[in-house]
Amino acid sequence: METILDHQPRRPNVLLITCDQWRGDCLSAAGHPVVKTPNADALAAEGVLFRRHYGGAAPCSPARACLYTGLYQMNNRVCRNGTPLDARHGNIALSARAAGYDPTLFGYTDVSLDPRQLAAGDPRLRSYEGMLPGFTVRQALPEHQKQWLSWLRAQGIDTSSGSPGIHRPAEGQAECDVTNAPPVYSKDQTPSAFLAGEFIRWLGEQEKGVPWFAHISFISPHPPFIVPEPYNTMYDPAEGPAFKRAASWQAEAASHPYLAYDLALQKRTKFVPGMEGGVPDWSEENFHRIRAIYYGMISEVDAQLGRIWQAIKSAGAWDDTIIVLTSDHAEMMGDHFMLGKGGFFDASYHIPLIVRDPRRRAAAGSSVEHFTEAVDVFPTLLDLIGAAPQRHLDGCSLTPWLDGDRPGNWRDAAHWEFDFRTIAAGEAERHFGMESRDSNLAVIRSADYKYVHFGGGLPALLFDLQKDPGELNNVANDPAYLPVRLELAEKMLAWRAAHLDQSLALAELTDGGVAGYVAKAVGQ
Repeated sequence: METILDHQPRRPNVLLITCDQWRGDCLSAAGHPVVKTPNADALAAEGVLFRRHYGGAAPCSPARACLYTGLYQMNNRVCRNGTPLDARHGNIALSARAAGYDPTLFGYTDVSLDPRQLAAGDPRLRSYEGMLPGFTVRQALPEHQKQWLSWLRAQGIDTSSGSPGIHRPAEGQAECDVTNAPPVYSKDQTPSAFLAGEFIRWLGEQEKGVPWFAHISFISPHPPFIVPEPYNTMYDPAEGPAFKRAASWQAEAASHPYLAYDLALQKRTKFVPGMEGGVPDWSEENFHRIRAIYYGMISEVDAQLGRIWQAIKSAGAWDDTIIVLTSDHAEMMGDHFMLGKGGFFDASYHIPLIVRDPRRRAAAGSSVEHFTEAVDVFPTLLDLIGAAPQRHLDGCSLTPWLDGDRPGNWRDAAHWEFDFRTIAAGEAERHFGMESRDSNLAVIRSADYKYVHFGGGLPALLFDLQKDPGELNNVANDPAYLPVRLELAEKMLAWRAAHLDQSLALAELTDGGVAGYVAKAVGQ
């Protein structure tokens, strides 16, 4: 006997993939002159590539909090790695679970749990690498990488150096110079290969006809910067765009007090284990070598994407699976004499986003030039799986773009925040002579201009991106740009006022019950 449920459309599978520290320009589908990403490109050919997509914060925990909660940093308040995520906030995993999925994690989420929900002696309070509430953890892979190391050990690899030691070149390297020599593990034994294999094994266990929701959180192309053959020699260090930088790192440091502070903190060993010295002092040749390795790391993780696409197709699930490919934040990669992420430059926040929904083919293979943000991913997935909208979220569903529509009221700028407080050490606070709550910056970035507002009395920045795409010439104090500075400062104030925590502010108790809980208008 048929029921109403027999005629309801089947819920799609969902695969959310994050590749840590992947720059948004480093896709061949996005027109990069050197990097080749055939498998990401193949996904873009069946989906939509968002070319102006930006992370909401940095480093990892703050960036992921924006992605997972759909809230800007000013609302989720995850300021640094180790800042607890307030348990009152919903997230992408809890919403997927409420919609009937069993969201399953492969990798990590870098969520510091709310200490008010745990006993004082709980060991989870000693790490920022907690798991986002709502996920079933199939394969964890935190920073110590012990799970991957034991997998290598079972294959006869000497893992006695642990992590990050195992990510040093097998043949050693000079004290100061970077080498592209490979590590002891092969291309089939990388952390990316390990996680891809674990997902593929899990995929084979899924019951046909039962929708699944998986999140693969790859560490690549995050440092340490090293990659096995053939990716270690895939790219010529001499090839690639020119670095966006001043004549010297000293000139960069002299341009703003925050840059002087940030450049002084850049240590080589953070990016190449065991190497002494500061990043800004590295030679041009070494920066080029590191960039070639970084490009190779992108191609290595792209190859694992190809394995995943093939496995989904072999399981007969390709036409039933929504795939979202993105990153948490990006990578400076030599621009402004820096590596890593943070601060205010585009290079730290411009990240990839490809969304492919096999049910929506109207815009397949297209790209979007309008500004999108990490906070848009959560409401988009809610929309795509038919879950109830959450009006208080700061992000907007991208579904209209997938249908080939152009929302008329879409945002005309991207926004992000960076908090440089150091609660445990108090280093930034002492350096600048300011309180932790003042150690922050906020950015509004339009097609033509970029305005950076600092707390604690640090001077503001303004860049004319049409004349100065490298963000080298601060015109904040140029009288000719005063109208632009005032306009952007007012827009930033309006943005913050519109997006103050709306959890209950959008509801009102009336004689007829709770009023105001309706779907959020697109693009607002």
